[in-house]
Amino acid sequence: MPEVVGIHHITAMAGHPQQNLDFYTGVLGLRLVKVTVDFDDSETYHFYYSDGLGQPGTLLTFFPWQRALPGRAGVSQVAIISLAIPQHSLGYWMHRLMEKGIGYEGPHHREVPGNNGPEEVRVLAFKDPDGLSLELVAVPSTPAVRCWAGAPVPEESAIRGIFSAQIWVAQAEPSLQMLEALGYRRLGQVATINYLGLPQESNLLGRLEVREVGGLMAGRGGVGTVHHIGLGVPDVQNQHGIRELLRRKGVRVTPDQDRPYFRSFYFREPGGVLLEVATHTPGFTLDEPFESLGTGLRLPEWLEPARSEILSKLPSIHYASPLPVRSDLEEATDALISGNQVTFSADSNHPDALK
Repeated sequence: MPEVVGIHHITAMAGHPQQNLDFYTGVLGLRLVKVTVDFDDSETYHFYYSDGLGQPGTLLTFFPWQRALPGRAGVSQVAIISLAIPQHSLGYWMHRLMEKGIGYEGPHHREVPGNNGPEEVRVLAFKDPDGLSLELVAVPSTPAVRCWAGAPVPEESAIRGIFSAQIWVAQAEPSLQMLEALGYRRLGQVATINYLGLPQESNLLGRLEVREVGGLMAGRGGVGTVHHIGLGVPDVQNQHGIRELLRRKGVRVTPDQDRPYFRSFYFREPGGVLLEVATHTPGFTLDEPFESLGTGLRLPEWLEPARSEILSKLPSIHYASPLPVRSDLEEATDALISGNQVTFSADSNHPDALK
């Protein structure tokens, strides 16, 4: 029976693209692994941030819409994104956030249900420049990640991936049953929050939290809110199996979408939150080598003929994106890293239909 294997990515809406870049790479230390555009609105960038490899489970992506209005967290939305950090790095992150002028709450102790019983974690809560609610969750054990050479955060303290995403729904039970059908299992409940994880004992990340908020005000999409959660599957065959499972349950799904770094489709779970089912392949080295991920604007084949026009309408951005250090490329990367400053300047299938 096909099942999802965790969170592939989370996509949110931002305001100014440079502000978004500076925060997620310069403050949080994530690597920009892909710069492309919103395929439904090519005048808008689409940024992908992750660990040094662009691995599923570490991906945060953003549409920076400078002219969009601020959104509001509420019912039928993803309200909080929690990112995992090593337990020993909590003090480092407290100092770093203070140094960067980022206000935070905590650290708070929190007991969360896990695969092997309750787990004690410590949490720093803060917001990104557009008001998106984020948490750094210090956990005893985290998977290893590959950092990038130019990261401002040392590897031993680097963000390890998406610990969890919390969705707010009026009634939890229908959403819980849907997520269980997709492969998640209930780990426990604390107050109004239901915790779900994956059956793999080694899978510490990619959890979901379903919070029942009753008659809370409805969410409003816009800058500083999450657009959707992408749930990961290994390949197209598993993706098609999940599509058929949902269809049998009477769930409306979109046609397949070619992103082209993964294939996907969208649907809304019973609480109204938009979900995507995304394949792990072909990945982000499809159109640029690993060493230079995120250092150029990439367009799909159908938009390439309009590249000049698209560039003329996109706002200029600048960022430093050094190559990851690799033992067999140290001399070459050292030369490139020293001056790797990049500037871009003027040189009913849509998921939002599921409302």
